[in-house]
Amino acid sequence: MKDDERLKNEKVERVLSPHPLSFMRYQALSIYLVIWGIVFGWIVNISEWSSFFIDTPIWSLLFWGIGLLLAGVIASLFTVRWIIFILYLAIFASGVGLVFLLNLHDSIGIFAPVYTLFMSIAGFVTVEVYRRSHRYIISNQRIVFKGGIITKNERTLRYDKITDINAKQGIIGQIFGFGTITPISQSGFGLGSEKSMAAGGIIIGSKKAKLFGAIGGGKEVQDPMARSYFELHGVYPYKKVKKLVEEMVQGNVITAYQKEQVTFQKEQVDIQKQMRDLLKIQSESKDDEEEEKEKEEKKT
Repeated sequence: MKDDERLKNEKVERVLSPHPLSFMRYQALSIYLVIWGIVFGWIVNISEWSSFFIDTPIWSLLFWGIGLLLAGVIASLFTVRWIIFILYLAIFASGVGLVFLLNLHDSIGIFAPVYTLFMSIAGFVTVEVYRRSHRYIISNQRIVFKGGIITKNERTLRYDKITDINAKQGIIGQIFGFGTITPISQSGFGLGSEKSMAAGGIIIGSKKAKLFGAIGGGKEVQDPMARSYFELHGVYPYKKVKKLVEEMVQGNVITAYQKEQVTFQKEQVDIQKQMRDLLKIQSESKDDEEEEKEKEEKKT
């Protein structure tokens, strides 16, 4: 944090960034591309089915695309993020475009594995650049979250606005000592919603005339979640950072006794103000009386 960004009497306790393995779910997409590129190259060029793909290059292209798109659908269903399928679709579409543009129909067995490996490297680099763009600054007054490559995002959260803290560690995080801490504010920032649906239907009638009816309902559940640059995502060491944040929040929480003391002090200040105003009024009235007496004496 720069000096001009610090508040008065603010002291920085820690400056953190996500652990290199904290974005493994995105890195796994690139790892799959490496595996699929190697497997596809072996099947098309070395295996006992290689003659079939060599004789019909179009089947090689379709087989390569099925391996990408099927993995994209499965990953999107598990993560509930269809952007993964769109990315794999874009890789397949751009690869097909290059094949037809450069007339590589007879070299698909070599081009597709090389192109897949190249896209996996590009994916690793993109994820690493995105990870390095995150900065979490923990001071004695607040937490500052920063992140983003093209669009810079920043969130400032004071400790007295934090109502709850959600913390979680995956299997890899438990092994390497990193985890994610999501502060939940009074406004509900840091909470996401997941919706479960249930439905049923019935068909009534003959083959010629059918009536279809359906009924369903849903329930929305609040779950702690936020973007990686709006939470302490994959921070290390997890336990020490979690303890530090909890101590900072506890230090800024006003207890019931402290609230009573604050209320009592406010009442005392109000009484003092009232007394001061009363003395001021009395002093002004006394001055007015003395002026009137002086005027009467002068007249006499």
